[in-house]
Amino acid sequence: MSNEASRTGEMADESPREAAAWELRPETVLIEEGRPEKDAGNPMNPPITLASNFRSQKGGKLGTEEDRDHGSNTGGVRGPRRYARTDGTATWAAFESVVGRLEGGSALAFSSGMAACAAVLETLPAGAKVLLPRDVYMGTRHLLEEGHELGRWRLEAVDLAQPDSLADHLDGADLLWVETPSNPLLEICDLRAITTTAHASGVQVVVDNTFATPLLQQPLSLGADFVVHSATKFMGGHSDLLMGITVTNDPAKQDALARRRSFAGATPGALESYLALRGIRTMGVRLAAAQASAHELAHRLTAHPAVKRVHYPGLPDDPGHKLAAEQMTGFGAVLSFELADATTADAACDAVQIIAFATSLGGVESTIERRAKHPGQEHVPAGLLRLSVGCEHVEDLWQDLLQAIPTTA
Repeated sequence: MSNEASRTGEMADESPREAAAWELRPETVLIEEGRPEKDAGNPMNPPITLASNFRSQKGGKLGTEEDRDHGSNTGGVRGPRRYARTDGTATWAAFESVVGRLEGGSALAFSSGMAACAAVLETLPAGAKVLLPRDVYMGTRHLLEEGHELGRWRLEAVDLAQPDSLADHLDGADLLWVETPSNPLLEICDLRAITTTAHASGVQVVVDNTFATPLLQQPLSLGADFVVHSATKFMGGHSDLLMGITVTNDPAKQDALARRRSFAGATPGALESYLALRGIRTMGVRLAAAQASAHELAHRLTAHPAVKRVHYPGLPDDPGHKLAAEQMTGFGAVLSFELADATTADAACDAVQIIAFATSLGGVESTIERRAKHPGQEHVPAGLLRLSVGCEHVEDLWQDLLQAIPTTA
């Protein structure tokens, strides 16, 4: 995708930033994209835009259909912004520009990850059939189950660990929801094979790419129709904001998502947009450090006598290792491991001193939580702990785990 196409909501009369003469690596895109023009006196960073409305164009014209920019991320009318809910702000635009370029599509920022998920689902017609895998973020599951109960859509379970069985569920389906790696069991599914099979039956595919981030996996290039992220997690990276983002490379789908955001009012705040942009600048170095520590901790935990099993695709004997190595450029910074039972796992959460006993993930601080305690997670082993590895020194994290979990099974 061109740099211009990924620059969300930019004014029609703005000139594009001077582009490098070579294709930038993703870690550089994180830092280079979404900046003000390189003119003397311009700020290095986009300012926080504290405005709900903007001065109107003289003459009262709102633009014509010919003026509509179907390639823009706002889905709005070319020309000056008029109202933040419909036209966005420069701060949103900068963040969307970074994510869109990394994912190879056009991005839209939302007030939370759940708002982004809801926007994709709201593009479906009433009564649509949605396929949902067994292991998936519980918020997504609750949203889909409630919609099913209300008659908004029909929900059907699929096992993406057995891709050959997918064809049995595609008849009459409209959308397949995918997580890979999944939350919290870190299961891996073959995106290329799944999207090919789904598309052959006219089924759209949405991939929640929060765990992998666009640095480790680009689902659009593997056939996905939509990508969603909780920008609260690795993108923001500091546990200080709520935001979500969608990405697609289909202009019609982008316009539909933009309308859902505008009509539902699911827009990001000014400060949150600024913090997300500032946070994503360091995602490359943060993720590299956290992933290296996660890899080391996963290997050490496999040898611990109290640990029944470690779920991490970076382990050579993990069921998803080979596939993850083929479709990802790294294995991520989240792992799960199983202790004997719920009581033992809860005690470990209470005992950690450096690792934070808290929900959510992707921050500079490591967090741990027993996921089976939440409703709708009956498929998760009772003693399973999800560990999001942060940027602390790996030896301090290991010492913390050693003193928190039993010495024997």
